[in-house]
Amino acid sequence: MKTKGRLVHLSIIGAMSLMAAVAWGKTYTMQTSTLEPGAVAKLDVKANTGNTEMDLKVEHLAKPSLLSQPASNYVVWVQQPGHEPINEGLLRVDDSLKGEVKATTTAARFTVLVTAEDDAKAQTPSDRVVLRADVQE
Repeated sequence: MKTKGRLVHLSIIGAMSLMAAVAWGKTYTMQTSTLEPGAVAKLDVKANTGNTEMDLKVEHLAKPSLLSQPASNYVVWVQQPGHEPINEGLLRVDDSLKGEVKATTTAARFTVLVTAEDDAKAQTPSDRVVLRADVQE
């Protein structure tokens, strides 16, 4: 009986370890730049069956047209080491200076950038980086 109980216990521990290896989650505080030093941004990332789901939430982020170097949009970029950045879409800021955007990538190690852009469909990020986080899992 003791052996059977130990096997069940070890099986449960093994299953939990496997689930932990398959799915992980972490919250990153995004670094601000001199363009918008008062912004506060959190990036929640969660691995899920080969993809990484991202949920970026910002507060106190001025509308892009009010920056010292005005722009029309905030664009979210994902860049894997050794690859070009990919435009993941727009981060819209409401009247309360809050915004949220969700995206998914196949990368496990990458940098997330938020840049001020004049073109929502920009192919490369401008040098007007507002927020940045390095995801290393």
